[in-house]
Amino acid sequence: MAELMLFRRDADGQDVELSGSTVALEVELQRRVEAGLEQMLGIRFLASEYPTGPWHRGRIDTLGLDENGSPVVIEFKKGSDSGVLSQAVSYLSWLESAHHEFEALVRKVLGAEAAESIDWRRPRMVCIAAGFSHHDRVAVQRLPERIDLVRYRVFDGGLLSLLLVDSSPGSPNPTASRRHRERDAAVVSAPVVSAGPAPGSVGLVPECLRDLYTELDDALTAWDEVEVAALRHYIAYGRLVNVASVIFRPKHEAILVYLRIGPDSVELEEGFTRDMRGIGHLGTGDLEVRLASAADLEKAAPLIRRAFEAA
Repeated sequence: MAELMLFRRDADGQDVELSGSTVALEVELQRRVEAGLEQMLGIRFLASEYPTGPWHRGRIDTLGLDENGSPVVIEFKKGSDSGVLSQAVSYLSWLESAHHEFEALVRKVLGAEAAESIDWRRPRMVCIAAGFSHHDRVAVQRLPERIDLVRYRVFDGGLLSLLLVDSSPGSPNPTASRRHRERDAAVVSAPVVSAGPAPGSVGLVPECLRDLYTELDDALTAWDEVEVAALRHYIAYGRLVNVASVIFRPKHEAILVYLRIGPDSVELEEGFTRDMRGIGHLGTGDLEVRLASAADLEKAAPLIRRAFEAA
C-alpha cells in the first residue's frame, strides 16, 4: 500500500518524521474536506448528509459534481472500516435511479448550465478513510464503477494529507441519459484515426496530430495512478483532480495542453505558454502550453513534471 511520509526539520537541522493520526470524530474530517472540496479533489459541493429515501435507507455523506461534470458520491470513515466501499456502491445504485432528482439539485446549487452538462457515463465514488483492506483494493479493480480509495492523515500544525492509494477508472455507463447521448451525437468532429497509445481510454485523435499526441500521451501517463478520461471536448489526465487537459487544434496542427500550474511561477513565452486565468476555455488548468512539434513537447517536459509532482 502507498505510504506518505512527512518530515520536519528540527532545531538541530535534522529531519524528523511527523507522526500522523486520525480524527476523533468522523464529522470533523467530513466538514474539513467539504470546506476545501474543490481545491482538494476538484469537486464542487452540492449537499451534505443527503437522504436517499425509504428504499435505499441511507444518507450520503457528501454529494458533488467534479470538474469533468461527473456526479460524485463521497463517503468518509474515521478508521479503517471496510464497509465504506460497500456503502458507497449502494449509494451509487441510488444515484443511477435518481437522475432527475440529482439534476434538480445541481440546478438549484450550481445553476442551469452545470445541470445541462452533467456526464452520466461514469459516475464517481470517492471513499476517504484511515486505511483500506486488501479485499477493498481487490474489489476496486473488479467493480465496473469508477472508484477512488483515499487515505487521510492529520498532523500537528493543522496539516491534512490525502493520499490516493487505489483507483479504478470504471467503464462508461451504457444507460447514460438520452439527452446526453443526443448531445454527444450532435458533435461534429475533425477527421480522426484510432489513437495508438491507449485506444480503450483516449478514443480518437486527428490524423495530423497522431504522432505528436502519441508522444504527449506517453509523457502524461508516465506517472503512477494517472486516470485518462476522454470527454466531449477534451481529454483529461489526472489523479484526484485534473492535472492536464488536452485539446486538439487540427486546423493549426497544434495540441493545447492546460496544466494545473500557477502561471505566475512560469516565465511565459509568447506562442508557447499563456496565462488563462480569467479567460474562458475548454478543459481545466490555468497554464496553456501550445505544442506543434516534438521540440515543443521536449520544452514542455519540465512543466508537465511540475504539474504531476505537485498533484
